[in-house]
Amino acid sequence: MIESSLMQSDPVMLPERPLGRVVRSVIGYSFLTALMMVSLVVFMPAALFHCAIRNGRRAAWATLVLSIALAALYVVAVPVRSATELKMTWSYLAGIVIAIGLPAMLALPLIERAEKFGRVFVFLVIGSVIGLGVTEIASRAVLSFSPFGLHLAQSQQMSAQLLQVLGTRMAPSELAILQKWASYNVMVAPAFMIITTSLVFILSLLMLGRLKAWHDFSARRGDPEAAGAFLFRTFALPDWMLFVFILGGLTPLASGMLQKVAANTLAVVAFLYILQGLAVLRFVLISMGAGLGMWLLSLALLVFLSFTGGIAPLLLGVTGLFDPFFDFRHFKNRKDDSDESHSD
Repeated sequence: MIESSLMQSDPVMLPERPLGRVVRSVIGYSFLTALMMVSLVVFMPAALFHCAIRNGRRAAWATLVLSIALAALYVVAVPVRSATELKMTWSYLAGIVIAIGLPAMLALPLIERAEKFGRVFVFLVIGSVIGLGVTEIASRAVLSFSPFGLHLAQSQQMSAQLLQVLGTRMAPSELAILQKWASYNVMVAPAFMIITTSLVFILSLLMLGRLKAWHDFSARRGDPEAAGAFLFRTFALPDWMLFVFILGGLTPLASGMLQKVAANTLAVVAFLYILQGLAVLRFVLISMGAGLGMWLLSLALLVFLSFTGGIAPLLLGVTGLFDPFFDFRHFKNRKDDSDESHSD
């Protein structure tokens, strides 16, 4: 038994593929990844993950380098209207590479070992935070341009327009609440950037978990549970995230830069716990035998409740936050229910 577990934890060697086939595969993945860099970036990590699972990490690194070169050629070839737009385009490309591409590549060993969904995801999010910071510093040093400054200006403009449109239709007390919300929205502008990249990572991991290549890779590992490692219903944040949530909750007690950091931390962690609440809901629906239609209907109801009273995000966030304490996904098992026959 011990020998078997050790063998499963060892790195899995991919079967040798003909060099010509690997080269063609890398070229194809490179064009696909480059296209996503300049258009639909949401599934770019999934392309890199899939390339690594099929061809190995070296091929995935070659794909990333070649796709960067192709995307750079596209930026050079496409005419721009101003120097500011050119700086913004280069900063955008650098941000995608540093804050999305590199964390995805660095997470490959965790993915190949089929580490827990939440652990891999948090690793990617932390890598993205570091990447966004590096992109900001590099853009200021090389291009004399601040991507975050542009994002902040856009947030301020949107908040001002919202106040202008709704301000004349609201009572003074309601307007005061809206002004506080708009001010908080500007304060947590960095959090929205992190939330956007986190959505990119979680969607890519979910796609990977559904691909045939991942199931074949899991079969070669000899670990049947690895095939379901990246199904959404298994998503659970590490327990230490609770301490991060508590630190973010100190926002009202802080001031200055510390308050801004705490507020952005709280916004990001709250969003992550909402995702965990959704994962709990998904698990419960599947354990009840609900199909895709019921899942979509539940999502539609949650969206409706979010826009009508804002109660849905609160309920999901509370569910995700208390899941480590009550383990909602295995609540019945703790009541001497040994039936674990439902599958993912």
